[in-house]
Amino acid sequence: MHNCIFFSYQESILYSFVLLLEKMRKLKNKELKRLNLKEFKNKKKLPVVIVLDNIRSSHNVGSVFRTSDAFLIKKIMLCGICPVPPKNEIRKTALGATESVEWEYFSKSTDCINILAKKGYKIISIEQADNAKYLNNFSTEKSQKMALVFGNEVNGIMEEIIQQSDEVIEIPQYGTKHSLNLSVSVGIVLWDLFLKIS
Repeated sequence: MHNCIFFSYQESILYSFVLLLEKMRKLKNKELKRLNLKEFKNKKKLPVVIVLDNIRSSHNVGSVFRTSDAFLIKKIMLCGICPVPPKNEIRKTALGATESVEWEYFSKSTDCINILAKKGYKIISIEQADNAKYLNNFSTEKSQKMALVFGNEVNGIMEEIIQQSDEVIEIPQYGTKHSLNLSVSVGIVLWDLFLKIS
């Protein structure tokens, strides 16, 4: 009798698991409730601008466009040696986000930073630097306009821009590398900010 009860319990667990699996399925594209381009353009954006300081990889730039579309970022500023749309490598990773997310090009990153600061944006560099604040400890007002600066894949953000920054944020890392791909860093920071200010 004891074995019978145990077997029935196992069966009920297995049956519950099968029901759970039946409820989980991959959604079809038409079920994702994606905005069309016009709806996206009219949707309220987060008060966040991304500044790419001399990014060299077209794939990274395209990934930033795609991630910015996902989190309703206001605009991307491409500076210095950054590749700009239309470019095949950007198009491949952006998947159309160069059409949805506004962007602007500046030949000098410092000119871009100066203009954004005059427009009331808080300049926040994402970098490993003295007195940087860990991302998980960063907080801000929901209405605060922010310019998030991400630097070159090898050299990071120019020191001149670090000096102009209102804050520097570092993504905590605990392994041996202490280095993340640019597009991964952008994704982590935008997800964290999206949770805090949306």
